Amino acid sequence: MAALGWLTPRRRSATARSVLAGEASAEAARKSTQEHPEPAGAEREPEFPVLGDDRAAAFFDLDNTVMQGAALFHFGRGLYKRKFFETRELARFAWQQAWFRLAGVEDPEHMQEARDSALSIVKGHRVAELETIGEEIYDEYMADRIWPGTRALAQAHLDAGQKVWLVTAAPVEIAQVIARRLGLTGALGTVAESVDGVYTGRLVGEPLHGPAKAEAVRALAAAEGLDLSRCAAYSDSHNDIPMLSLVGHPYAINPDTKLRRHARDQDWRLRDYRTGRKAAKVGIPAAAGVGAVAGGTAAAIALSRRRR
Repeated sequence: MAALGWLTPRRRSATARSVLAGEASAEAARKSTQEHPEPAGAEREPEFPVLGDDRAAAFFDLDNTVMQGAALFHFGRGLYKRKFFETRELARFAWQQAWFRLAGVEDPEHMQEARDSALSIVKGHRVAELETIGEEIYDEYMADRIWPGTRALAQAHLDAGQKVWLVTAAPVEIAQVIARRLGLTGALGTVAESVDGVYTGRLVGEPLHGPAKAEAVRALAAAEGLDLSRCAAYSDSHNDIPMLSLVGHPYAINPDTKLRRHARDQDWRLRDYRTGRKAAKVGIPAAAGVGAVAGGTAAAIALSRRRR
């Protein structure tokens, strides 16, 4: 049972592996920021965030918060297109994602299999290769899926002179691509181990999920000299309650049922950028994400068959 501990974040506090994953992600995020300085802010000066408060920052979950659907799935579609793996593997991964979205919880067997499959796919490839491919995949599958409302919230923090970070279980390399394309400061993501620039097929710690996200934010805040009580965090998922609870300004964005309930109980701010029809379906967590996964899989398989 100990091996499955990272799959049940709501029932425990952070483990040593969570702390390791968080610290590794924070270190990767800061290194990337040094290589890619933050963009200049625009002209708008909203009442919140507070203009000029350099001890405040904002932390945004990615999947279904900033972007419709799961970044890892879109990344998988791009790798499949480049023949990194077979059609049956894409279909199996899509089923795992659909199960998560419909059930609202991670199935331990599915999550373990998805993690192992992703690591085996990149094992032996160079980090630089995946970074280049990530740029291409962003243009192909992700650029048109950014929620304008959430993007505006992020821009408000930038306009106030604050740093804005993505915090996601997606690979840190693809997370950093998305952050850079959106003009954000950087990204905290799952760190895959590499030696001499080549992936080993192992993780540093564990996926940046649940308590590990909170640990990454805590580590980054300490390194950056931030006051978490003045920071903001945004997410769609109840799995991110540990991260949201760290900051003084938590927001529930396109929330699943459990997060919506928790946000109302805690008097947290809530924003829903889905259409009225989709927003009404909060009983099925992230219904839009399910559609993206199922539709994307069907399209990929159909395209493969047509090419044969």
